[in-house]
Order: sequence, then C-alpha cells, then structure tokens
Amino acid sequence: MFQGAFTALITPFRDGEVDQKALRELVEWQIQSGIDGLVPCGSTGESATLSHSEHEQVIGIVVEQARRRVPVIAGTGSNSTAEAIRLTAAARTAGADGALLISPYYNKPTQEGIYRHYNAIAQSVDLPLIIYNIPGRTGSNVAPETFARLAEIKNIAGVKEASGSMDQASDIRRLCGDRLVILSGDDALTLPLMALGARGVIAVVANVMPRQTHELVAAALAGDFARARDLHYRILPLVRALFLETNPIPVKQAAAFMGKCSPNLRLPLTTMSPGPAERLRAVMKELSLL
Repeated sequence: MFQGAFTALITPFRDGEVDQKALRELVEWQIQSGIDGLVPCGSTGESATLSHSEHEQVIGIVVEQARRRVPVIAGTGSNSTAEAIRLTAAARTAGADGALLISPYYNKPTQEGIYRHYNAIAQSVDLPLIIYNIPGRTGSNVAPETFARLAEIKNIAGVKEASGSMDQASDIRRLCGDRLVILSGDDALTLPLMALGARGVIAVVANVMPRQTHELVAAALAGDFARARDLHYRILPLVRALFLETNPIPVKQAAAFMGKCSPNLRLPLTTMSPGPAERLRAVMKELSLL
C-alpha cells in the first residue's frame, strides 16, 4: 500500500478559514493526475497552525474526496505522546489508511524516549504508522538502530526519511530490510534514495507536478533508472525553487500562480517575497506550468 508518489498536501485558506472547495478540487486534480497517495496535515499542510477541529476537518475532507481511490496517510504527529495518540485515533475514525508521525520536537527525547513514544502510539491505535525523521525541524535524529527496534512493532510500516544522509538511509535499509518501507522525505533525493531501496516519496513538488512525480517514482520502481534520471533532472529546478523560502511558502505561491488556491498562509508564515516569487514564476514558465 505505501509505495509510490504521495503528495504532502497544502491546506488552502480563504478569509482565515480552510477553503474546503479548493481542497476538494486539489484532491480531485491530484488523483486524476495519477498520484499514488495523499498526505494531509503534514508540515506542508501547515498542521502546526491548524486547530484540532480543523485538523480533523481537513483529514475528513481528503478521505471523503479520495473515496478509496488512493490511500490517505494523515499527519498526526505531536511532541506530546498523548496528543499524538488522540490525533491518530481521530484519523483512524475518519477512515485514513495510515498516519504520518513526526518525531517529538523541541523536548528532544533520547533514543529510548523516541522508541517509547512510537511504541505507545502503535499500541494505542490499530493503524499503520509512518515515522517522519527530519532532524532539521525536530532537533533530533532517529538512529538506524532505533528504527530496527521499531520495525519489530507490527503496525509501524515505514519511515519518511529526511535526514539528508545517504549513510542513514543505507543503515536503515541494511538493518530493517523489507520490514520497514522507506519513503523519501526530501524531493531532491528521491531518486538517490530509491537507488538504495526506498519505495517512493512523500513530496512537496507533487502539489505542482503530480503526474511527473508519479512517473519518476514508477520508473524507478520498474528499474528504468534512465527514464527516472530524465524526470529527476526535469523536475529538479522546480524542487529547488520550492525551497527558496521556508516550506510551504513557495509551494503555496506556486499553487496560487496555477489558480489552485490563494497564496494565504497563517502566521508566523508570510506570503513569498517578491524577488523569490518571480524566480519561482520563471521556473514554472520554463516548465510550461503557467
């Protein structure tokens, strides 16, 4: 179930509220474009500034609109284990196919604390779990040896790996084998990670180029690395432009350029600066996206 190209969905806003119509249209466009799965309420979806009721609302809308055509992995992470359990249980009730859980941030637990955090969630909610390892945002890395322990828990299904380290990804694969699916959490490293055994990506760029992202991953899964490389180099300029400022500022602007939603974000994030926005627009024009 958890392989292929998954979109780390943005959350459209209008007049300070979740833009339900735009969200449904985004989901439909993604599915019609051949994306393999959807991930609402991650960091790209501005989950940190969603209220709990909005969080559940967004997941419910995506699940309902997807209508089981593609799997939905709901972002349910928190640095509070109890809160992560509650959000994950709510996602299961809403009909999500899995949950994406960021490692505890700010309080910086030990490896034992990280293990116990995920184990407690897994024991509390019967839902496949994907661990999101992104040390740049959390301040801690989940060690490959900890992943090996976590892989023994039956409903821990995979890792969204965004440490940026090929050594880390290699060690996770070496220690866990097929017990843990590796999905890239860094758009620029999707192809290198798949060469090491990853099975796909949870991608920001797929908000803008879902079909091409799907095709890149499908080619790599089929062993056609020549085609995958061609697609990688085609997409790469946009990947770089989407990180000119903090994610999801640029991808929200890109979606707005395409008429998919407004560029509105919630504080402390602000709309894209004029200079970087024009650079993003130029890249998108070069790729015939505008």
